[in-house]
Formats: sequence, C-alpha cells, structure tokens
Amino acid sequence: MPNLVLELLKYAFLAILYIFVARAVKAIYLELRAPNPRRASARAPAPARPAARRTKKAPRRLAVVEGDSLKGQSFDVGEELMVGRAEKCHIVLDDTYVSQMHARIFSKGEAVMVEDLGSTNGTYLNRRRITSPSELQRGDHVKIGKTVMELRK
Repeated sequence: MPNLVLELLKYAFLAILYIFVARAVKAIYLELRAPNPRRASARAPAPARPAARRTKKAPRRLAVVEGDSLKGQSFDVGEELMVGRAEKCHIVLDDTYVSQMHARIFSKGEAVMVEDLGSTNGTYLNRRRITSPSELQRGDHVKIGKTVMELRK
C-alpha cells in the first residue's frame, strides 16, 4: 500500500480513538458529579393545580415487578424516594446501568411524579424516556436500568 494511504488510516484511527476516550471521560464525569437540586427543580415548573377535595390521601406504593434483587418488594412514596446505586438512596439498585443518583419519585400535592436526575442511561415511563418531571398514574411502569417498578395505590 502507498505510504499516503497508511498515513491517512493512521490519522483516522487516532481521531476515532480520541473521540472514544473523550466520550468515556464525559460519561464518567456525568456519573460522578452530584446532581444540583436547584437546577433539577427549576427545569420544568409545574402548572398550578386546584386544591384537592379529599382530605385523606390514598396510600401510594411503588412495587418492584422486574429486577434481580428487589423483585416483589414495595416502597411507600412519601415526600420523596431517591433511586440509584449510592448508599444514601432510598431504593439502592445494584446495576451497572443505574447512576449513583439516578432518579427521584416524589409527591406533589395529590400527584406522584418521577424525575430523571441527569442519568447516563435515562429513566423510562411506560417505555418512553422522560426528559422532565412526569406524573405517574396507577399502573404506570418506571424502568431504571434493569429494574421495573409499578405505581400502586
């Protein structure tokens, strides 16, 4: 092969290698940086809702329907549930597809909301990736990594 072709192939390989390394460093940086709660709550202001007529809230449970270690368990949705790999999370998922602080599930009035906290692999609500806080209804499935959770009331 001519030397020119070999030189071009060498530079193309180096360019691809640099792009790969840059993307790996960016993914590690995003994984390790702590989420900014002010920025997360300021992303999508929710519209004002009228006051609820019921005075007693129905109990809200989040049940794990698919997943390795937590399948069959359920969690009360109080003010807030943090989901991720970090030990300080309320729901700790031992999964390489889950970020340290992956998502939060929280109450907003009578509604239950789910919010992705800038995770690398995303949070899915009924097979659709969410980009802003989204309201959960009874029977909705939230997928985080390999774990699927269902809202039950």
